[in-house]
Amino acid sequence: MNLNPVWLKSYPEGVPADIDSTLYNSLVGLLEDSFAKYAHLPAYSFMGKDISYAQTDQESLAMAAYLQSLGLSQGDRVAIMMPNVPQYPVAVAAILRAGLVVVNVNPLYTARELEHQLKDSGAKAIVIIENFAATLEKCIAQTPVQHVVLASMGDRLGLLKGNLVNYVVRNVKKMVPAFNLPKAVRFNDALSKGRHQVFRKPVISADDIAVLQYTGGTTGVSKGAVLLHRNLIANVLQSEAWNEPVMKRIPAGEQPTAVCALPLYHIFAFTVNMMLSLRMGGKTILIPNPRDLPAVLKELSKHTFHSFPAVNTLFNGLANHPDFGTVNWSNLKVSLGGGTAVTPNVAKLWLEKTGCPICEGYGLSETSPSASCNPTTSTEFTGTIGVPLPGTFMKLLDDEGHEITTLGTPGEIAIKGPQVMAGYWQRPDETAKVMTADGYFKSGDIGTMDARGYFKIVDRKKDMILVSGFNVYPNEVEEVASACPGVLECAAIGVPDEKTGEAVKLVVVRKDPALTEAQIIAYCRENMTAYKVPRVIEFRDELPKTPVGKILRRELRAKV
Repeated sequence: MNLNPVWLKSYPEGVPADIDSTLYNSLVGLLEDSFAKYAHLPAYSFMGKDISYAQTDQESLAMAAYLQSLGLSQGDRVAIMMPNVPQYPVAVAAILRAGLVVVNVNPLYTARELEHQLKDSGAKAIVIIENFAATLEKCIAQTPVQHVVLASMGDRLGLLKGNLVNYVVRNVKKMVPAFNLPKAVRFNDALSKGRHQVFRKPVISADDIAVLQYTGGTTGVSKGAVLLHRNLIANVLQSEAWNEPVMKRIPAGEQPTAVCALPLYHIFAFTVNMMLSLRMGGKTILIPNPRDLPAVLKELSKHTFHSFPAVNTLFNGLANHPDFGTVNWSNLKVSLGGGTAVTPNVAKLWLEKTGCPICEGYGLSETSPSASCNPTTSTEFTGTIGVPLPGTFMKLLDDEGHEITTLGTPGEIAIKGPQVMAGYWQRPDETAKVMTADGYFKSGDIGTMDARGYFKIVDRKKDMILVSGFNVYPNEVEEVASACPGVLECAAIGVPDEKTGEAVKLVVVRKDPALTEAQIIAYCRENMTAYKVPRVIEFRDELPKTPVGKILRRELRAKV
């Protein structure tokens, strides 16, 4: 392993080659340090109400005492199934402070998916918002869950506003299907009970499990990535060091403020929004439903904010929305793109409209998540995933597992660093498949590296399309086709073909209703070699996506 890798020359001035992840013994140390240091400052803003660090401290301590009073033992798993509401960070801090393990659950899961995750993790308790209680009711009997804490949208908004919000959610918008969970305890009642309990502070070490982060299941059965306290501490400190060159430009006396439109159950928002903001004494603007673009823009129009982590589909949707100009984007210091590839046309539009370039990063649930990023001081979009973060090493492997040293030659990206998971929960066989003998995690992503140490994703191994023996990478086809005038977004998949084995099919959402199949194919022919040009075009009103906004090529393939 080269201890003076080429990419260090591309680091902005002041960014260290490594970080000290022993700064805290556990995430609890990080949380409690910030609760004390920034007690008077707002930690979260939600639906017009600020919630302070002190309040988050007090409420999470009460909830931790409540969880202990249920007889949960250190190391037990507690699931959280909620959108971005103030109860989420309180529940996370409470679970960690009680010495328990957070299991983040996608709130849009079906009963089948929820049952799998609760059984696989062995969760004994769940904190869930009532909107999804009907899903839990359908599967709870088949799971180890014994305790349910039931939250509602208005819980932490005060009596008057809270009741009004709950009335609208339940009765006007009808967002809470009928459910029957007789043993469930309301979130506010659990807080009240916890305040009368004695909290017993457990001894937590850096090597204890903090989070089971289930990989989206886009590769088949969902597996739990075991993230230790030290993994997440390291990634918070790596991200802080990486953002420092631009975040120090925030005027003195102005609180660093981040938009959290990505769901907190997703590791990108969990670490880079919530945990990083807590470490920096920042304020997080919680957006409960990022798909409601008018509501997102209306909320953002009320704030000054500096950091905006998002995915390509959200940047695209916002930048093309007629209300975009109602928001003051002039204070934005870093627009962090992750989760999926950012397309050049979206990056160009975002830069034109905000003056802040999208700085693309890369990571996975298995790496807590951030592994590499473009320098935050970049003045243009590079189309790469940047360079490895401080303390992180990346290399490319061929199919035999040997390192590729020829620049520009594609190989599987492998990652080593303090943020890499301990393994998959109770799956030593699956862990063995992805970890090399020298401690690298094999990502399953195909990439190249240039002379400066910048990595570029070519594609997922499994998404590759094989046309007459030639590898076609869907990302490349999508990048070209999405720049065709009249295309809003698109996805490329392989379809069976008698002559070539597979052919490229492009599923397109039009921006211009007059756009034709022939125009797209002509545009692709001008910009790509013949075997990469889509043979089949299908127009749709929308593309299937994960709740985070990743396009689900798997679903498109299933319908072929």
